[in-house]
Amino acid sequence: MTRRELDAADITDPALRAAYTHCRQLNARHGRTYFLATRLLPVERRSAVHALYGFARWADDIVDDLERHRTPDERDRLLRRLESDLAHGLRTGGGDEPVVRAVADTSSRYAIEHTLFADFLASMRSDLHVTDYPTYADLRAYMHGSAAVIGLQMLPVLGTVTPREEAAPHAADLGVAFQLTNFLRDVGEDLDRGRVYLPMDLLAAHGVDRPLLEWSRRTGRPDARIRGALVAAEAMTREVYRAAEPGIAMLDPRTRPCIRTAFTLYGGILDAIADQDYAVLHRRAVVSRGRRAATAAAGIAGITRARWGARTSRRTARADVMPLRRNGPVR
Repeated sequence: MTRRELDAADITDPALRAAYTHCRQLNARHGRTYFLATRLLPVERRSAVHALYGFARWADDIVDDLERHRTPDERDRLLRRLESDLAHGLRTGGGDEPVVRAVADTSSRYAIEHTLFADFLASMRSDLHVTDYPTYADLRAYMHGSAAVIGLQMLPVLGTVTPREEAAPHAADLGVAFQLTNFLRDVGEDLDRGRVYLPMDLLAAHGVDRPLLEWSRRTGRPDARIRGALVAAEAMTREVYRAAEPGIAMLDPRTRPCIRTAFTLYGGILDAIADQDYAVLHRRAVVSRGRRAATAAAGIAGITRARWGARTSRRTARADVMPLRRNGPVR
């Protein structure tokens, strides 16, 4: 499948093909939900999505550093080196890291704004020293770089049937909705890393603070106040999904099934959290294999409809033109 994707995207240079393949492997290993959805894209656009998500995953791994236990200063140096490598890659199309070579090539092919990558890396760097967010406005400012820009980077790859600036706010909201879902699912794991991504004012409104979260995580015991805060966080997240959803209809019909599938699967994580009575401090909520398969099947059906509609449109256009050709050119 990798070779077919690269051939369809007209990526011929061996080193560049290897770089894109590396990004695809990162996406497959770390982003199961979106990797599944990406397979519903037109084959020629998949490599670009792998490059964007592979680069984001690479930077995120530097920040979290789950295995090597680097100090914040060491991680900051690595991020700055990555930022410098990216700036060079965006100018020249090169780069030391495979993820940089692939994402620089994707940026050139799809004319993706370079400032979106700078904003992303700025948010990644803040994770080295910011451990919580006092208000939702503070969290949204962080998520502009960590999530909204991912949706905006994706938009040129996906294509639109409306002016891109009309679809852009919805694409940004979708990136935020996905990340808020991850924050809610990963409350316990993030707490282990010293971070709380739910707004502190939302938690405080329900009588929750960091020590209470840590106590519940440590003891495995639930607390009604924590549950109430998580219910409120779920409602907040679903509002962002509602703001994002109209943008799906603004996409190229051939890419809508991919994004609709991701939209449904990530929303399914919220459903799984509710089904487990918001026990995210104690276990990870996952979408069942059956639901994932059913959602993917619906996406495949959507692709079939989109292709059939495109063929019908082409046949109709040819039928409209044929009489003109038989009767001579229009004067």
